[in-house]
Amino acid sequence: MTVAQPDVTVIIGAYEAMPYLVECLASVEAQTIDRTRIEVIAVDDGSTDGTGEYLEEFAARAAMPVTVIRQDNSGGPSGPRNVGLGKAAGRYVFFLDADDRLGPQALERMVAMADENGTDVVLGKVEGVNRSAPKSMWGETVGRTDVFSSNIKFTLSAQKLFRRELLERHGMRFDESLWTGEDALFTMEAYLRADGVSVLADHTCYYLVGRADGKHVTRSGGYSLRFDSARALMALLAELLPPGPKRDMLMVRPFLVTLLPQFGPQFLKDGDDVRRRKFELAKPLMDAYWNDDIARRLRVHERLRLHLVAAGRPDLLEEVVKFVRAKTQAPAVLERKGRRLYLDYPYFRDAQAGIPDSVYRAEAREARLFPGYREDPLDAFLRRAARKARRVLSTRPGASGGRAAAA
Repeated sequence: MTVAQPDVTVIIGAYEAMPYLVECLASVEAQTIDRTRIEVIAVDDGSTDGTGEYLEEFAARAAMPVTVIRQDNSGGPSGPRNVGLGKAAGRYVFFLDADDRLGPQALERMVAMADENGTDVVLGKVEGVNRSAPKSMWGETVGRTDVFSSNIKFTLSAQKLFRRELLERHGMRFDESLWTGEDALFTMEAYLRADGVSVLADHTCYYLVGRADGKHVTRSGGYSLRFDSARALMALLAELLPPGPKRDMLMVRPFLVTLLPQFGPQFLKDGDDVRRRKFELAKPLMDAYWNDDIARRLRVHERLRLHLVAAGRPDLLEEVVKFVRAKTQAPAVLERKGRRLYLDYPYFRDAQAGIPDSVYRAEAREARLFPGYREDPLDAFLRRAARKARRVLSTRPGASGGRAAAA
């Protein structure tokens, strides 16, 4: 008898996951997708709290096929996910963390979305339970989009539906050398290589659960690991995208989310040696990837701090960080009949500091918040036209940047 290929393999990496694992597995059992269309591969990563035993009990009674693999602790989520991916048989895979849970009908809806639109990645709406969750990408359900035409670049966690053929064709696995940011690297590569991405925003598919004990499967560590994460993601973008606006648009993510926090309020608490080391780690990244196009996509205080990092000016950065930490609104300076607006952060037009005015100039999306600003009508028209063109192109089958990136 030929066994039909399952539609989806749920891969669960579990470490010290009790009692959260109970609700996690219950949410898998409660899925409405037919039991013959799903398989579960659970990897116990050296737990000592009964996680492995509970997985085996679940496998013995579950109505769907469940494979349990028990191994020595690998130190993080990448290893167990890679083991599960190597055993997966489904057309799609979904990575479920053992302390989180699926929403009702999640798998059925996401598989249907991928099949209907021919897309390689599906994002199901995520809600946080005792922790925050990404929000900006759930404005509407979109059958087909890409990483350039939407806000999906701001959710790079692995809890998504991936077409397994895409992952196997490109030999995609989680980078086990990274102690943080391995999800971002894997998911961004999938976005770029995908023939379309779907966003399912009208149904909660995933509950991101905050543990009362503060533990999570994500590995933690010192600041240097954040630079490793930023370096890996920037290198991936440089490998898959030629220099230009598309690369710069995505480079905003590692600069803003990973690098900039190293030069925020914590910087004021850092000793001189740590400050010096942070600038040393940042220098090759700033030299290789920082440019005016990335800078203009940031708010003024973000751009100013990164400009000072690129210029190697920790002496000036301290005062700027203090100003930002105080949450004081920088005064607006309007020129050219209100069509140019600068924000008077520290060292604005300070001849000794020598920071260009362009660093302090607010782009339209930030300048609109200030009375008296008048946006240039032609600039506004061109921006609207460009956004509309991107939306139209992204809805056409095969129009994703993934095929070009994969070539």
